[in-house]
Amino acid sequence: MTSIKADDIVWVNVDKAMMDDILGPRVEIADNLVKMGAKIWDPQKVVIVSDHYTPPANIKQANIVKFTRDWASENKVSNYYEFAGPCHQVMVDKGHVVPGTVVVGTDSHTTTYGALTCFSSGIGSTEMSGVLATGQIWMKVPQTIHINWDGELHPGVMAKDVSLHTIKHLGHAGATYKSMEYDGSSIRHMIMDERMCLSNMAVEAGAKAGIIGYDQITAEYMKRRFGITDDFSQFNSDADANYIQTLNFDASQLVPQVACPHEVDNVFNVVDVNDVKVNQVYIGSCTGGRYHDLKMAAELLKGKTVEPTIRVLVSPASKDIYNECLKDGILSILADAGCIILGSTCGACLGVHSGNIGDHEVCVSTTNRNFLGRMGSKSSGVYLVSPLTAAATALTGKLTDPRKFL
Repeated sequence: MTSIKADDIVWVNVDKAMMDDILGPRVEIADNLVKMGAKIWDPQKVVIVSDHYTPPANIKQANIVKFTRDWASENKVSNYYEFAGPCHQVMVDKGHVVPGTVVVGTDSHTTTYGALTCFSSGIGSTEMSGVLATGQIWMKVPQTIHINWDGELHPGVMAKDVSLHTIKHLGHAGATYKSMEYDGSSIRHMIMDERMCLSNMAVEAGAKAGIIGYDQITAEYMKRRFGITDDFSQFNSDADANYIQTLNFDASQLVPQVACPHEVDNVFNVVDVNDVKVNQVYIGSCTGGRYHDLKMAAELLKGKTVEPTIRVLVSPASKDIYNECLKDGILSILADAGCIILGSTCGACLGVHSGNIGDHEVCVSTTNRNFLGRMGSKSSGVYLVSPLTAAATALTGKLTDPRKFL
Protein backbone atom coordinates (compact mmCIF):
# COMPACT_ATOMS: atom_id res chain seq x y z
CA MET A 1 0.00 0.00 0.00
CA THR A 2 1.58 3.28 -1.10
CA SER A 3 -0.94 5.65 0.44
CA ILE A 4 -3.77 5.50 2.91
CA LYS A 5 -6.75 7.68 3.74
CA ALA A 6 -9.19 8.12 6.60
CA ASP A 7 -11.35 5.05 7.34
CA ASP A 8 -8.91 2.64 5.62
CA ILE A 9 -8.14 -0.47 7.67
CA VAL A 10 -4.39 -0.99 7.88
CA TRP A 11 -1.89 -3.23 9.64
CA VAL A 12 0.65 -1.17 11.55
CA ASN A 13 4.11 -2.09 12.79
CA VAL A 14 4.41 -1.04 16.43
CA ASP A 15 7.59 0.77 17.47
CA LYS A 16 6.97 0.62 21.23
CA ALA A 17 4.40 -1.25 23.32
CA MET A 18 3.84 0.10 26.83
CA MET A 19 2.11 -1.59 29.74
CA ASP A 20 1.54 -0.41 33.29
CA ASP A 21 0.87 -2.41 36.43
CA ILE A 22 -2.88 -1.88 36.73
CA LEU A 23 -3.71 -2.92 33.14
CA GLY A 24 -0.55 -4.76 32.25
CA PRO A 25 0.49 -8.43 32.11
CA ARG A 26 -1.72 -9.45 35.02
CA VAL A 27 -4.91 -8.68 33.07
CA GLU A 28 -5.22 -11.56 30.56
CA ILE A 29 -2.01 -10.66 28.74
CA ALA A 30 0.29 -13.08 30.55
CA ASP A 31 -2.29 -15.89 30.27
CA ASN A 32 -3.01 -15.11 26.61
CA LEU A 33 0.64 -15.44 25.64
CA VAL A 34 0.80 -18.82 27.39
CA LYS A 35 -2.38 -20.01 25.62
CA MET A 36 -0.95 -18.89 22.26
CA GLY A 37 2.42 -20.44 23.01
CA ALA A 38 3.88 -17.12 21.95
CA LYS A 39 6.89 -15.13 23.07
CA ILE A 40 7.33 -11.36 22.92
CA TRP A 41 8.26 -10.44 19.37
CA ASP A 42 10.95 -7.99 20.51
CA PRO A 43 11.47 -7.42 24.27
CA GLN A 44 13.54 -4.30 23.55
CA LYS A 45 10.42 -2.65 22.09
CA VAL A 46 8.35 -3.30 25.20
CA VAL A 47 8.24 -0.93 28.18
CA ILE A 48 6.57 -1.77 31.49
CA VAL A 49 6.00 0.83 34.20
CA SER A 50 4.67 0.00 37.66
CA ASP A 51 3.14 3.33 38.53
CA HIS A 52 -0.48 3.06 39.69
CA TYR A 53 0.30 0.83 42.67
CA THR A 54 3.67 2.28 43.65
CA PRO A 55 4.32 2.60 46.47
CA PRO A 56 1.85 -0.20 47.29
CA ALA A 57 -0.77 0.67 49.92
CA ASN A 58 -1.69 -2.92 50.75
CA ILE A 59 -0.74 -6.54 50.16
CA LYS A 60 -2.91 -6.86 47.03
CA GLN A 61 -1.20 -3.91 45.38
CA ALA A 62 2.23 -5.17 46.46
CA ASN A 63 1.54 -8.56 44.90
CA ILE A 64 0.43 -6.96 41.63
CA VAL A 65 3.64 -4.96 41.47
CA LYS A 66 5.62 -8.10 42.31
CA PHE A 67 3.86 -10.06 39.55
CA THR A 68 4.54 -7.28 37.05
CA ARG A 69 8.21 -7.04 38.03
CA ASP A 70 8.72 -10.82 37.89
CA TRP A 71 6.87 -11.14 34.54
CA ALA A 72 9.06 -8.45 33.01
CA SER A 73 12.18 -10.26 34.18
CA GLU A 74 10.98 -13.69 33.01
CA ASN A 75 10.17 -12.27 29.58
CA LYS A 76 13.46 -10.39 29.29
CA VAL A 77 11.85 -6.94 29.24
CA SER A 78 14.75 -4.80 30.38
CA ASN A 79 12.77 -1.55 30.05
CA TYR A 80 11.01 -2.05 33.38
CA TYR A 81 10.50 0.93 35.71
CA GLU A 82 9.26 0.99 39.28
CA PHE A 83 8.91 4.02 41.58
CA ALA A 84 9.86 6.14 38.55
CA GLY A 85 6.47 7.85 38.23
CA PRO A 86 3.44 7.77 35.92
CA CYS A 87 4.11 5.83 32.72
CA HIS A 88 3.41 8.65 30.28
CA GLN A 89 6.06 10.95 31.68
CA VAL A 90 8.50 8.08 32.19
CA MET A 91 8.11 7.06 28.53
CA VAL A 92 9.17 10.55 27.47
CA ASP A 93 11.85 11.02 30.14
CA LYS A 94 13.59 7.79 29.18
CA GLY A 95 13.57 8.45 25.43
CA HIS A 96 11.06 5.77 24.40
CA VAL A 97 9.05 8.25 22.30
CA VAL A 98 10.38 9.49 18.96
CA PRO A 99 8.54 11.61 16.37
CA GLY A 100 7.06 9.65 13.47
CA THR A 101 6.76 6.38 15.38
CA VAL A 102 3.75 4.33 16.53
CA VAL A 103 3.32 3.64 20.25
CA VAL A 104 0.46 1.72 21.86
CA GLY A 105 -0.16 1.28 25.57
CA THR A 106 -2.59 -0.28 28.01
CA ASP A 107 -3.55 3.11 29.40
CA SER A 108 -5.94 5.51 27.75
CA HIS A 109 -3.68 8.53 28.20
CA THR A 110 -1.09 6.99 25.90
CA THR A 111 -2.25 9.79 23.59
CA THR A 112 0.28 11.96 25.47
CA TYR A 113 3.09 11.19 23.02
CA GLY A 114 1.25 12.95 20.21
CA ALA A 115 2.88 16.08 21.59
CA LEU A 116 6.10 14.76 20.07
CA THR A 117 4.42 14.03 16.72
CA CYS A 118 4.12 10.36 17.58
CA PHE A 119 0.96 8.39 16.74
CA SER A 120 0.13 6.93 20.14
CA SER A 121 -3.04 5.43 21.47
CA GLY A 122 -4.44 3.29 24.26
CA ILE A 123 -5.46 -0.31 23.56
CA GLY A 124 -7.05 -3.18 25.51
CA SER A 125 -5.42 -6.28 26.91
CA THR A 126 -6.56 -8.54 24.05
CA GLU A 127 -5.06 -6.16 21.50
CA MET A 128 -1.87 -5.90 23.53
CA SER A 129 -1.60 -9.70 23.60
CA GLY A 130 -1.59 -9.68 19.80
CA VAL A 131 0.92 -6.85 19.65
CA LEU A 132 3.30 -8.65 22.00
CA ALA A 133 3.06 -11.82 19.89
CA THR A 134 3.42 -10.22 16.45
CA GLY A 135 4.63 -6.60 16.77
CA GLN A 136 1.63 -5.50 14.72
CA ILE A 137 -1.89 -4.18 15.24
CA TRP A 138 -4.75 -3.36 12.90
CA MET A 139 -6.23 0.12 12.97
CA LYS A 140 -8.80 2.15 11.11
CA VAL A 141 -7.14 5.35 9.95
CA PRO A 142 -8.89 8.02 12.02
CA GLN A 143 -10.49 11.11 10.59
CA THR A 144 -8.92 14.28 11.96
CA ILE A 145 -10.33 17.31 13.74
CA HIS A 146 -8.18 20.41 13.13
CA ILE A 147 -8.09 22.60 16.23
CA ASN A 148 -6.56 26.04 15.76
CA TRP A 149 -5.63 28.20 18.73
CA ASP A 150 -4.26 31.56 17.61
CA GLY A 151 -3.11 34.51 19.67
CA GLU A 152 -1.35 34.92 22.99
CA LEU A 153 -2.51 33.36 26.23
CA HIS A 154 -2.83 35.85 29.07
CA PRO A 155 -0.92 35.40 32.34
CA GLY A 156 -2.76 32.96 34.56
CA VAL A 157 -3.93 30.82 31.61
CA MET A 158 -2.23 27.51 30.87
CA ALA A 159 -2.48 24.57 28.46
CA LYS A 160 -4.90 22.86 30.85
CA ASP A 161 -7.32 25.73 30.28
CA VAL A 162 -6.89 25.36 26.51
CA SER A 163 -7.60 21.64 26.80
CA LEU A 164 -10.69 22.01 28.99
CA HIS A 165 -12.14 24.73 26.79
CA THR A 166 -11.60 22.61 23.68
CA ILE A 167 -13.26 19.58 25.28
CA LYS A 168 -16.16 21.79 26.36
CA HIS A 169 -16.82 22.54 22.69
CA LEU A 170 -16.26 19.01 21.42
CA GLY A 171 -17.98 17.17 24.26
CA HIS A 172 -16.59 14.13 26.06
CA ALA A 173 -17.39 11.91 23.06
CA GLY A 174 -17.07 14.50 20.30
CA ALA A 175 -13.81 13.13 18.95
CA THR A 176 -14.50 9.41 19.35
CA TYR A 177 -12.10 7.41 17.17
CA LYS A 178 -10.86 10.61 15.56
CA SER A 179 -7.48 12.27 15.78
CA MET A 180 -7.32 15.73 17.33
CA GLU A 181 -4.62 17.85 15.68
CA TYR A 182 -3.71 20.97 17.64
CA ASP A 183 -2.35 23.82 15.52
CA GLY A 184 -2.07 27.60 15.43
CA SER A 185 0.26 30.28 16.75
CA SER A 186 -0.67 29.64 20.40
CA ILE A 187 0.32 25.98 20.14
CA ARG A 188 3.51 26.74 18.22
CA HIS A 189 4.67 28.94 21.11
CA MET A 190 3.96 26.33 23.79
CA ILE A 191 6.81 24.47 25.44
CA MET A 192 6.78 20.67 25.39
CA ASP A 193 5.47 20.34 28.97
CA GLU A 194 2.36 22.29 28.00
CA ARG A 195 1.91 20.40 24.73
CA MET A 196 1.93 17.06 26.54
CA CYS A 197 -1.00 18.25 28.64
CA LEU A 198 -3.02 18.88 25.47
CA SER A 199 -2.23 15.51 23.91
CA ASN A 200 -2.82 13.70 27.20
CA MET A 201 -6.31 15.15 27.54
CA ALA A 202 -7.32 14.42 23.91
CA VAL A 203 -8.69 11.06 25.00
CA GLU A 204 -11.09 12.90 27.31
CA ALA A 205 -12.93 13.94 24.14
CA GLY A 206 -12.78 10.32 22.99
CA ALA A 207 -9.91 10.84 20.57
CA LYS A 208 -7.77 8.04 19.22
CA ALA A 209 -4.76 10.36 19.15
CA GLY A 210 -3.84 13.95 20.04
CA ILE A 211 -1.25 15.12 17.54
CA ILE A 212 0.87 18.27 17.48
CA GLY A 213 3.01 18.90 14.42
CA TYR A 214 6.79 18.62 14.44
CA ASP A 215 8.45 22.04 14.65
CA GLN A 216 11.44 23.84 16.12
CA ILE A 217 10.16 23.34 19.68
CA THR A 218 10.07 19.57 19.12
CA ALA A 219 13.44 19.59 17.37
CA GLU A 220 15.11 21.49 20.21
CA TYR A 221 13.48 19.21 22.80
CA MET A 222 14.74 16.05 21.10
CA LYS A 223 18.24 17.50 20.68
CA ARG A 224 18.53 18.85 24.23
CA ARG A 225 17.24 15.76 25.99
CA PHE A 226 18.39 12.90 23.76
CA GLY A 227 20.90 14.32 21.29
CA ILE A 228 18.58 13.39 18.38
CA THR A 229 19.00 15.80 15.46
CA ASP A 230 17.03 14.00 12.72
CA ASP A 231 14.49 16.05 10.76
CA PHE A 232 11.02 14.58 11.31
CA SER A 233 9.08 17.28 9.46
CA GLN A 234 7.94 14.74 6.83
CA PHE A 235 5.47 13.44 9.40
CA ASN A 236 3.50 16.70 9.51
CA SER A 237 0.11 17.03 7.84
CA ASP A 238 0.02 17.93 4.17
CA ALA A 239 -0.83 21.53 3.31
CA ASP A 240 -3.97 20.30 1.51
CA ALA A 241 -4.96 17.74 4.17
CA ASN A 242 -8.66 16.98 4.53
CA TYR A 243 -10.20 17.46 7.97
CA ILE A 244 -13.61 16.30 9.09
CA GLN A 245 -14.00 19.39 11.28
CA THR A 246 -12.10 22.59 12.04
CA LEU A 247 -12.38 24.56 15.26
CA ASN A 248 -10.91 28.04 15.61
CA PHE A 249 -10.25 29.66 18.98
CA ASP A 250 -8.85 33.05 20.03
CA ALA A 251 -6.38 32.44 22.86
CA SER A 252 -6.54 36.08 23.96
CA GLN A 253 -10.17 35.56 24.98
CA LEU A 254 -9.51 32.52 27.16
CA VAL A 255 -9.68 32.79 30.96
CA PRO A 256 -8.95 30.09 33.59
CA GLN A 257 -11.27 27.10 33.19
CA VAL A 258 -12.66 24.43 35.52
CA ALA A 259 -14.34 21.09 34.77
CA CYS A 260 -16.94 20.58 37.48
CA PRO A 261 -18.10 17.17 38.74
CA HIS A 262 -18.67 14.65 37.29
CA GLU A 263 -17.88 15.11 33.58
CA VAL A 264 -14.75 16.44 31.89
CA ASP A 265 -16.82 18.53 29.49
CA ASN A 266 -18.79 20.21 32.31
CA VAL A 267 -16.55 23.25 31.89
CA PHE A 268 -16.98 26.84 33.08
CA ASN A 269 -14.87 29.93 33.66
CA VAL A 270 -13.36 29.65 37.15
CA VAL A 271 -14.57 33.15 37.98
CA ASP A 272 -18.16 32.05 37.31
CA VAL A 273 -18.06 29.12 39.76
CA ASN A 274 -18.34 30.68 43.19
CA ASP A 275 -18.06 29.56 46.80
CA VAL A 276 -16.81 26.01 46.21
CA LYS A 277 -15.10 25.15 49.45
CA VAL A 278 -12.25 22.70 49.15
CA ASN A 279 -10.86 19.95 51.38
CA GLN A 280 -7.90 18.97 49.22
CA VAL A 281 -5.79 20.45 46.44
CA TYR A 282 -3.78 18.04 44.30
CA ILE A 283 -1.02 19.25 42.01
CA GLY A 284 0.44 16.30 40.13
CA SER A 285 -0.15 13.45 37.66
CA CYS A 286 0.76 12.91 34.01
CA THR A 287 -1.43 15.90 33.21
CA GLY A 288 -0.44 18.52 35.78
CA GLY A 289 2.75 17.49 37.54
CA ARG A 290 5.47 18.35 35.03
CA TYR A 291 8.38 20.68 35.74
CA HIS A 292 6.63 23.71 34.24
CA ASP A 293 3.47 22.96 36.22
CA LEU A 294 5.28 22.81 39.54
CA LYS A 295 7.41 25.83 38.67
CA MET A 296 4.31 27.93 37.95
CA ALA A 297 2.64 26.76 41.16
CA ALA A 298 5.78 27.54 43.16
CA GLU A 299 6.06 31.03 41.69
CA LEU A 300 2.50 31.77 42.80
CA LEU A 301 2.96 30.24 46.27
CA LYS A 302 6.45 31.59 47.02
CA GLY A 303 6.53 33.41 50.34
CA LYS A 304 2.89 32.61 51.08
CA THR A 305 1.15 29.99 53.25
CA VAL A 306 -1.58 27.66 52.07
CA GLU A 307 -4.96 27.71 53.81
CA PRO A 308 -4.41 25.66 57.00
CA THR A 309 -7.83 23.99 56.95
CA ILE A 310 -7.08 22.05 53.75
CA ARG A 311 -4.41 19.59 52.64
CA VAL A 312 -2.33 20.45 49.58
CA LEU A 313 -0.60 17.49 47.95
CA VAL A 314 2.12 17.76 45.31
CA SER A 315 3.29 14.76 43.27
CA PRO A 316 5.87 15.38 40.50
CA ALA A 317 5.02 13.56 37.27
CA SER A 318 8.19 11.46 37.43
CA LYS A 319 11.23 10.79 39.59
CA ASP A 320 13.33 12.72 37.08
CA ILE A 321 11.05 15.74 37.47
CA TYR A 322 11.12 15.31 41.25
CA ASN A 323 14.91 15.45 41.18
CA GLU A 324 14.96 18.45 38.83
CA CYS A 325 12.52 20.38 41.00
CA LEU A 326 14.47 19.41 44.12
CA LYS A 327 17.71 20.69 42.59
CA ASP A 328 16.12 23.97 41.51
CA GLY A 329 14.47 24.67 44.88
CA ILE A 330 10.91 24.34 43.57
CA LEU A 331 9.97 21.61 46.03
CA SER A 332 11.41 23.65 48.92
CA ILE A 333 9.23 26.63 47.96
CA LEU A 334 6.15 24.41 47.83
CA ALA A 335 7.00 22.68 51.12
CA ASP A 336 7.68 26.01 52.83
CA ALA A 337 4.22 27.17 51.72
CA GLY A 338 2.70 24.18 53.50
CA CYS A 339 2.36 21.67 50.65
CA ILE A 340 2.95 17.96 51.30
CA ILE A 341 5.41 16.54 48.77
CA LEU A 342 4.56 12.99 47.67
CA GLY A 343 6.52 10.53 45.60
CA SER A 344 5.85 10.29 41.87
CA THR A 345 2.81 8.05 41.48
CA CYS A 346 -0.61 7.67 39.88
CA GLY A 347 -2.11 6.80 43.28
CA ALA A 348 -4.21 9.85 44.10
CA CYS A 349 -5.40 10.46 40.52
CA LEU A 350 -7.57 7.35 40.48
CA GLY A 351 -8.12 7.04 44.20
CA VAL A 352 -6.08 3.96 45.01
CA HIS A 353 -3.69 5.54 47.55
CA SER A 354 -1.78 8.68 48.56
CA GLY A 355 -4.62 11.19 48.55
CA ASN A 356 -8.06 9.57 48.58
CA ILE A 357 -10.91 11.93 49.44
CA GLY A 358 -13.68 11.06 51.87
CA ASP A 359 -17.45 11.36 51.93
CA HIS A 360 -18.70 14.71 50.61
CA GLU A 361 -15.15 16.07 50.34
CA VAL A 362 -14.05 18.26 47.45
CA CYS A 363 -10.71 18.10 45.64
CA VAL A 364 -9.44 20.70 43.20
CA SER A 365 -7.04 18.73 41.04
CA THR A 366 -4.69 19.09 38.08
CA THR A 367 -5.46 15.52 36.98
CA ASN A 368 -7.40 14.52 33.87
CA ARG A 369 -10.63 12.89 35.07
CA ASN A 370 -13.39 13.88 37.46
CA PHE A 371 -15.72 10.89 37.13
CA LEU A 372 -18.00 10.00 40.04
CA GLY A 373 -15.85 8.53 42.80
CA ARG A 374 -12.66 8.95 40.79
CA MET A 375 -10.47 9.99 43.73
CA GLY A 376 -12.32 8.25 46.55
CA SER A 377 -15.84 8.40 47.95
CA LYS A 378 -18.74 8.41 45.47
CA SER A 379 -20.20 11.35 47.40
CA SER A 380 -17.06 13.41 46.82
CA GLY A 381 -16.41 15.83 43.96
CA VAL A 382 -13.36 16.55 41.79
CA TYR A 383 -12.84 19.87 40.00
CA LEU A 384 -10.23 19.79 37.22
CA VAL A 385 -8.08 22.91 36.86
CA SER A 386 -4.65 24.16 35.83
CA PRO A 387 -1.70 24.09 38.26
CA LEU A 388 -2.00 27.87 38.66
CA THR A 389 -5.69 27.66 39.60
CA ALA A 390 -4.86 24.82 41.99
CA ALA A 391 -2.15 26.92 43.63
CA ALA A 392 -4.48 29.92 44.01
CA THR A 393 -7.13 27.66 45.49
CA ALA A 394 -4.57 26.35 47.97
CA LEU A 395 -4.19 29.86 49.35
CA THR A 396 -7.90 30.56 49.86
CA GLY A 397 -9.42 27.16 50.56
CA LYS A 398 -12.05 27.68 47.88
CA LEU A 399 -11.95 27.52 44.08
CA THR A 400 -10.06 30.67 43.04
CA ASP A 401 -9.11 32.40 39.80
CA PRO A 402 -5.27 32.57 39.81
CA ARG A 403 -5.25 36.02 38.19
CA LYS A 404 -6.15 37.36 41.64
CA PHE A 405 -2.57 36.64 42.75
CA LEU A 406 -0.65 37.67 39.63
